[in-house]
Amino acid sequence: MKNIIIGTAGHIDHGKTTLIKALTGRDTDRWEEEKRRGITIDLGFTYFDLPDGNKAGIIDVPGHEKFIKNMLAGVIGMDIVLLVIAGDEGMMPQTVEHLNILNLLGVKKGIVVITKCDLIDREWLELVREDIREGLRETFLEDAPIVDVSSKTGYGMDKLIELIVVQTEDELEERNVNTIPRLPVDRVFSVAGFGTVITGTLISGILKKGDEVEIYPVNKISKIRNIQVHSNDAKQALAGQRTAINLSNIKKSEIYRGCVIAPVNSMKNTMMLDVKLNLLKSSRRIVENRSRLHLYTGTSEILCRVVLLDREELSPGESCYAQLRLEEELAVRRGDKFIVRFYSPMETIGGGEIIEPFPLKKKRFDDKLIEELKLKEKGSSTDVIEKIIRENSGDIPTITEIAKITALSEGEIKNSIEVLEEEEKIASFSLKNDKYLWHKSYERKLEEDIEKYLYNYHENNRYSRGVKKSEIKSRYLPKMKQNVFDLVINSFVEKGLIKQEGEYISLPYFKIIHDDVYEKCESIILKILKEAKFEFVKQEDLIVKAGSNGSEIISLMIDEKKLIRINEVGITTYDIYNAAKSLLIDFIKKNSKITAAEYRDLLNTNRKAAIGLLEHFDTQKVTKRVGNDRVLF
Repeated sequence: MKNIIIGTAGHIDHGKTTLIKALTGRDTDRWEEEKRRGITIDLGFTYFDLPDGNKAGIIDVPGHEKFIKNMLAGVIGMDIVLLVIAGDEGMMPQTVEHLNILNLLGVKKGIVVITKCDLIDREWLELVREDIREGLRETFLEDAPIVDVSSKTGYGMDKLIELIVVQTEDELEERNVNTIPRLPVDRVFSVAGFGTVITGTLISGILKKGDEVEIYPVNKISKIRNIQVHSNDAKQALAGQRTAINLSNIKKSEIYRGCVIAPVNSMKNTMMLDVKLNLLKSSRRIVENRSRLHLYTGTSEILCRVVLLDREELSPGESCYAQLRLEEELAVRRGDKFIVRFYSPMETIGGGEIIEPFPLKKKRFDDKLIEELKLKEKGSSTDVIEKIIRENSGDIPTITEIAKITALSEGEIKNSIEVLEEEEKIASFSLKNDKYLWHKSYERKLEEDIEKYLYNYHENNRYSRGVKKSEIKSRYLPKMKQNVFDLVINSFVEKGLIKQEGEYISLPYFKIIHDDVYEKCESIILKILKEAKFEFVKQEDLIVKAGSNGSEIISLMIDEKKLIRINEVGITTYDIYNAAKSLLIDFIKKNSKITAAEYRDLLNTNRKAAIGLLEHFDTQKVTKRVGNDRVLF
C-alpha cells in the first residue's frame, strides 16, 4: 500500500475546496472566516481511499495572492498536484504563480482539472483547453492529462479518480525511510486533555511513538506522546504520510509553522545558505546584489539578503550561485528546495536548491569558491561528506558531527565513509562509540610539516631527545581531544614516520651522539656539582657555567638519570642525592626523628637546602612531618 500526498493549486475561487469535498465528502475550510468569505485562507487537510487500496492525503492550499506563504507551506511533500482551473475563467495570475512555484520546487506529477464545466458550453471548453495547453508549455505539466469536472453535478469525478490511480501506478518519487526523520510543521494547536499537537508531511525517515525529538530552530526537546496518520492512531509514521503528533513537555507558544521536528542533536541551525538561484523567465524584477527577499523553504518564511557571488545583478531567466544571509535561524539540509519572493511588492520571482547549509561567509567573484560550489551542486552525498571532512580535518570531525551538519543518518554517512576509506581518501580513528575522521591530503600535509619541524629541531638541538608530545599537539592540533591525539601519534609511529620515547617525539633515525662537545660539557657539570656537594646549584646558574650547550646537555643528563632536579633546591648528581638520603635515614633510625636544623648540620649546608630536601623526601614518602620534626614514613 502506498501513501500518497495530493495537493491542489490554482487561482482563488476556481473551486479547489469544492472539488476536494466532491472527492472526499469532507470540507477542508476550518476557519469561520473561510466559510464566511468563501475562500481558503490557510491550509486544509483531508484524506480518502483510492479504488486500488492506496491511501491519499489531500492538502488544500489557498489561491489568493495574499496567502501565498500559506500555499508554499503546503507544497512540501506533494506527490501529485491537481492544478485547478475554472472553465469559465481559464488561467489567471495565481494559476501561473502557483505553477511557477510547483515547477521550482521540483513537483514531478500532476493533473489539470477544469472545474465548473456545468457553467460553460463545449465550444468554450475547447478554447479554454487550448489556452491551458499553451500556458503549460515548458513546465512539468506540459504533457499532463486534462480532465473536465463539475463538483456540483459529479460530472467527471470518476474520470479524475481513474487518472489519480493511473498516476500512482507509475513510480512515485521514493521516500527515504532510512535517513533521519524530518517533519516540517505546518499547523500547531492544542487539544484539551492532550496538550500541544503539530501536523505536517513527514518528508523523510520514520517517527515512532515514544521517540525523543528536538524542535528546530528553537532547540526545544520533547517526546512523541501519540501519532495519528489520516486521523487514525498509529505506532509510527513513515516518510510521505500526513502526520499529526501529540508532543509532551512543550507549550503551543513554543512552536510555530516553520519549525522542523527531527531526532535530538541530528540537525544544526544556520544563518547562511549557499544556493543555486534561478530567476523565473516571467519575472518582472531584476535582483541586485544584497537585495532583501522573502525566503520560503519547508514550511518556513524568513527574510534574507542575497549576495550574488559571480555578478552584480540577476535578470529574468538567469541562474547564478548566491549566498543567502538570513535574518533568523533556520534548520535545513543540502538539496532542499526553496522559493524567493520580492520584498515589496510581494511576488514570486524565483527559487532554487540549497547547496551548502553551513557555509562560511564568502567573498564575491572568487573563482575557486565558485568551482567548489559547482562540485557541491553536482556531487553525491559521498562527495559532500568528503568535502566536509577535507574542510574540517583540523578539528577531526566525528560521524555524529557530520550527521548533524548534513542532516543525513549515521547509517548513510557510514556507507560513504566505507567508500572513502576504500578509495584511501580519508583516514579514521575509532574511539568508544564514534569514529574520528580526516582527509588524506590533510594527513599528508601534517606529516610533512611535523617531519620538517623535527628535522630543523634536531639540527639545532643535537643533545635533545626530541620535541615534547604536548608541544606537537599545541602547535599542530590544538583543538583535538587528547585521547584522539594519542591515536594519531600512535598511527604515525606505526607507519615509521616518527619515534616516541616517553613524552618525546623524534624522527625515527635520530640518535644523540655523546661527542667531544658533550663529554667536555658533562665533565664541567659534574665537577661543579661535586664541588657544591650538599649546597646544590640552581639550574640557571649551572647553565651559565656549563657553556653554550649547557641547557640541552643538563636536560639530557636528567633524562638519562645522571642528574636529579630537587624542587626549588637545585640540581645535583644521583650520588650526592643518594648520600643525602642515606644520612637522613641513618640519623632517624638512631634518633627516631630529625629537625631541619639537625639535618642542616648533618649535611653541612644551608637551611634552605636542608628544608628543600626534607620537603622533597616528604613527597617521596621517605619521611613525614610531625610538628617540627621528621620521622620515617
